[in-house]
Order: sequence, then C-alpha cells, then structure tokens
Amino acid sequence: MALTVGVLALQGSVEPHFRILQEIGVAALEVRKPESLEAVTHLVIPGGESTTLWRLLCLEGLWEILRKRGSSGSLAILGTCAGAIILGMGTEEDPPPRLELIDVPVSRNAYGRQIDSFICPVELCKPYGKGEMEGVFIRAPGFGEPGSGVEVVAEMAGAGVAFRQGRCLVTAFHPELTSDLQLHRSFLEI
Repeated sequence: MALTVGVLALQGSVEPHFRILQEIGVAALEVRKPESLEAVTHLVIPGGESTTLWRLLCLEGLWEILRKRGSSGSLAILGTCAGAIILGMGTEEDPPPRLELIDVPVSRNAYGRQIDSFICPVELCKPYGKGEMEGVFIRAPGFGEPGSGVEVVAEMAGAGVAFRQGRCLVTAFHPELTSDLQLHRSFLEI
C-alpha cells in the first residue's frame, strides 16, 4: 500500500508538522473531513487544546472513524501533546473523552501552565532515533505507567515522554517545533 500522510488540520500546531514532513520529502494532506481521513494511511494529530480538538473531531464526524481505523490498525497515528491526550487513556483526575488507542494514562498540563513551558533534551530510545533531541514542552501532558506491549520511545530524566503501541506513537513534547526529523521518520515507518 502506498504511503499517504495527513495532518489533522482542525486547530493547533498544524503548519510545523507540514514543514517537517516536507523536509523529509513527504507531501501531506490536510485532514478536516471524513473523506480525507479515509484517504490516508498515516495521520498526525498535532498539539493544541485537547477539549477543543475533541469537540471539533466530533463536530466534523471524525471521532468514530478515527477510533475505528486506529483500533483496526489500518491507520498509523502520531499524536503530539494534545494529540497524545486524545489518543491515550484517561486518569481518575483527568477522565475521558479519549480514543484509548494506546495503553498509557495521560494527564493534561502535568508540567504546569503555559508560563511553565520549557525546552530540554530528551533521549531517544533505539530504534526510534539516536542520541538526544530537543524536547519542546508547552503545557505538556504527563504519562502514567504504560501497559504491557507499550514501548518507550523517548525519556527525559528517566521518565517516559514518548511511547508507541502498534501503529500509535505519542509524545508529550512538540518534535515539529525543532529541526530534528528522527521521530517523524520513525512514524512514517510504522
């Protein structure tokens, strides 16, 4: 099957993902409607505001299609920041709506408010990359204990900040706001 990449273009950090994909040599489609979601093999769900994102996904008729395609494995998905919140499991303090496509609890704003945003190195785990990359954390979510079958993709100070299960890859940080292409390249290979 040919690779067709889409970026969910409802709100949030959309353009930086297009820039990174273009640097890799991949032309991506804007995904706003069910027919465009059905046309892609890989989807990026960018950071933004998770509640707004959930409402827009429902309003545009994308929520159930995304759940179905993600659950069946017919769609590879990269969720950064708010995208990770949407894809992960809820917590007692921060319940759904969630797609629950990756077995790792995700809490919103785990590192604080906007003013607490920061940049620091994250260590990529093999085979997802080599060495460190810059991690841009903006009102970033935090991850709880992952379930079995969930792989750690990147760590910061020993804590997981990116995970993969099957065809779903989530990050607490914004790799699209750096010049490092490693995570996006890894995503395109799943």
